[in-house]
Order: sequence, then C-alpha cells, then structure tokens
Amino acid sequence: MSQSYLEEPVIESEKKPQVDRQDDAESIHSVNTISREPTNLTHNRSHVSHTHDAPMEHYSSYIEIPDEVYDRLPHSRKVIIVALLSFCSFLAPISSTTILAAIPEVAATYSSNGTIINLSNALYMLFMGVSPCFWGPLTQVYGRRIICLITAFLFLGCSLGTALSPNLVSYFIFRILTALEGTAFLTIGASCIGDIYRPSERATAMGWFLSGTLIGPAFGPFIGGIIVTFKSWRVIFYLQTALAGVATVGAYFLLPETAHHMKADDLVGLPLRAKARVLWAMLNPWRVIKLYKYPNLIMVALASSSLVWNMYSLLTPIRYILNPRFNLTTPIQSGLFYLAPGCGYILGTFGGGKYADYITVKWTAKRGVRVSEDRLRSALPFMGIVMPICMLLYGWSVEKRFGGVALPVIMMFVQGVAQLFCFPSLNTYCLDVMQQNGAEVIAGNYMIRYLFAALGSATVLPAVEKIGVGWFSTISALFLVVSTLATLAAVVWGRGWRERIDQKRRANRGKMAETEHEMQAVVGNRKEKDLV
Repeated sequence: MSQSYLEEPVIESEKKPQVDRQDDAESIHSVNTISREPTNLTHNRSHVSHTHDAPMEHYSSYIEIPDEVYDRLPHSRKVIIVALLSFCSFLAPISSTTILAAIPEVAATYSSNGTIINLSNALYMLFMGVSPCFWGPLTQVYGRRIICLITAFLFLGCSLGTALSPNLVSYFIFRILTALEGTAFLTIGASCIGDIYRPSERATAMGWFLSGTLIGPAFGPFIGGIIVTFKSWRVIFYLQTALAGVATVGAYFLLPETAHHMKADDLVGLPLRAKARVLWAMLNPWRVIKLYKYPNLIMVALASSSLVWNMYSLLTPIRYILNPRFNLTTPIQSGLFYLAPGCGYILGTFGGGKYADYITVKWTAKRGVRVSEDRLRSALPFMGIVMPICMLLYGWSVEKRFGGVALPVIMMFVQGVAQLFCFPSLNTYCLDVMQQNGAEVIAGNYMIRYLFAALGSATVLPAVEKIGVGWFSTISALFLVVSTLATLAAVVWGRGWRERIDQKRRANRGKMAETEHEMQAVVGNRKEKDLV
C-alpha cells in the first residue's frame, strides 16, 4: 500500500495503473494496488507536508487488500519463494547457536573463558534485536529483493571475517556485524509471505518459513558439536560462509520483488531537499518503535519474547548443565540433546501454521467478518499450558535428578512442537493487523523478541549457577503464563484498542490540519496588508 499512516510526508504516484512489462521472474511489482482498492478506500493525494489533505474519517490502521493482488504468482512459484526464504531465515539463528557447542574451544583459542565467549552470543542477539528498526523501513521504501541481495552478500563477508578473526576483539566485531545483516532475512521473509499469501492461508506458509528460524538454533549446536569434535571451530564459520553464498545466489535467481508498492517510486520528480526530507521520514527507525502506541502490538511482542527467551535459555546452557548431569564428555554427545527440540520444530511445521489458519477461518465464519485478533486464539493453549508444564518438568528433573535422560529429552521435543503452534499465529498476526505497514510491524516484533533473547543468553549461565536450573526454569514458565494472559487480553480487547488509537490519531490529524489552515490564512492576510 502506498498510503502511510505513521505521521510522515507521503507522496502518491499520480500515474495511471500500469503493468510492468519486464520479465515476471525479475519482478512482480506490476500491480498498482491503489487502482484495485474497494470503493471505501480513497486514493489519498498529498503534498510534502506533515499534514494530510485526505479526509480524516478515512484513517484506519487496518486496510483490507483486494484478493486479486495475491493471485499475481502461481502456487508453484510461491512454494519456491517460501522454500528460499526459509533457507535464508535458517542462517542468522543457526549462527547464534552453532557456536554454543564450541564455546570452550573458542575460549581456549583466545585465552578467555566461557562467560566472555557467551557474552559475544548475547551481543549477537542484542544486535539482531536492534537491526530490524532499520531493515523494516528500508524494505518498505526500496522493496524486498534488493535489500535481501545486499544483506545476503554482507552476511557472507562478515561470516568469513569471523572465521578468520585473529583475536577476540575482531571476533566480537564480526559477530556483531553478522547479526546486523542476518536479521534482514527474518523481516524480509515474513514481509514477502504477507505480500503473496491471503490472510486466510498465510499462516501455513509462515509455519514453513519459521521452521528455518527455529530448526537452525536447534540443530546448530549438533552441527557445531560434530565439527568441533573433529575439526577447528573456525570450520563452523566457513560452513556458514558457504551457506550464505548459496542464499545470495538463490535470492538473485529465485526471489522476485513482491512488494505491492515501493515508497521510493513516490519520490520520483521531487526536488533534492524535499526528497531527502521525505526519505528520512520513511526510513527513520523511530517509525518502528512508534507502532507500540498500539497496546495489542505490545502484548504480542511480549508473547513472542517469552517464546524466544524460553528457547535460548533452554538451548544455551545444555553443555554446561546436561554434560555433568549425565556424565557426557564430548561436544558431539551434548549436541545430540539439541536434536530433541529440533525434531519437535520439524513436526510442528506440518501442523502449526495450518491450525492457525483453521482457527482464523473458523472464527471468520462464526462472526461473518475477519477480525485479526481471532488468529491469536490458536497459540493460547500451547503457550499457556503445554510449554510451562514442559519447562517445569525439564528444569526440576535435571535439578533433582529424576526421570533419567528420557524425561528432559521428551520435554524438549514437546516444547519444540508447541512453539511451532505459537510462532506462526503470532507472526502472521503482525502481518494481518496492519497490512500496509507489515514489514515495520514484524520488524518491531523481532526487535523486542531478540532483545529478550539477548537477555536470556546473557543471564542464563550466571542464573543457573546461582539459583539452579529448576528455579530458572520456573521463572521461564511464569514468563510464558504472563505472556499468555497478555495475548488473551489482546484477543478480547485488541480490536477496541486499535479503534481507540485510530480515533485519537484522526483527531490529532484534524487538529494539525486546522492549525496549518489557520497559519496559511494568517500568512495570506499579511500578504494582503503588505500589498495595500
């Protein structure tokens, strides 16, 4: 959508709808969605100004996009795009955990210790959380394809730099740079799915896409354990470099431009100074943070954060907790434990997204109209009941030494399945609820969740050493319960929250417009007096 509702200058194209005659394989940026909007959506024309000359009553954070927009690509092409995006989304998260199995070896290389090296992983998560504030707006302005190509190439270079790092400082720097690039895949992937799939079917595609983001962290330590058992830890990052190369080539040949409208097109013909002013308003990272004036987005971000906190607080200390508990001696042995949640993620992929879409269709039929918050209902039992129980049994079985190897493995597996019944619902909601700003909403969600992931990665080892794995797991379980209650609040009151915020913003826009008109009238009167 070309109309922006985040209080920025907006320049709409005055051109008639045209079909881009370029090769469809290169771009599907060929449909001007303005021309296909329902009659209740006006083509709002605006000049470079901080107030809109569009009728105020048409403002809404939610705009329904016509169904025909989603028919631009055949189903087979969509499947290829989702497969590619899932592979790309595999890269940044796997990098966050592959090194976990090799922390003692990296520490030995740089004459450091496990706590310091684990801090680099926490910084990796922190910068994964910061970067979506930049990538979200960039993909709205310049499109998905070009940003994906640029970040894939930079991710490749930074991965190679990490592998070749001669000292601890350079290792930290390249890890941080890799994190800054890697999060773009997550934002772009979710945005592309929102571009090409209808709301009633996109959670299924989102489930497959998210399998990469979750399978990567789970299988990463196992892969790292194999590598570090037989080779240097640097081989982990050489492998990551090769995978990034595959992603770069795949994106170049297989990823078309999926954005319905690129805001950069609206800048054509503007004077340089006006273009710079409008472009800054479009790219300002504060745009992403401002979205959290909507309480429903805060609740869903909290829910996503609890899941990621749970995942990384579970995966990060395995070698330090389970190796002593079960008398394991090699990295590859502890790496086997990571297969349990990984297999759960794979199994959950087949049903999580479909279940979220089923709940959406069911409640749409029940209401007679689709309400975005109904999708969140699919996550509630898994996030509020299944996962807290699994976390408690996992933590206390390890702490009190009961249940043998089987109980923690089963709990990790069940948690993996449950997470794939939660994430598709939460991620797809971010695309559904504000479709014209989907990339920025999903970017804000990733920002919050990876900040919590960074916090979990940094605190889990010191916390486990101080209070034990049982009590730390109890804290994680309580976090899940609280976030479930927050999500339930969004289900019950989210639509009302959105409408009240929209009403306030309409009123503010009206006041701004009145003020501008008054100023113009004063200036006009002064000019008349001067002429007299």
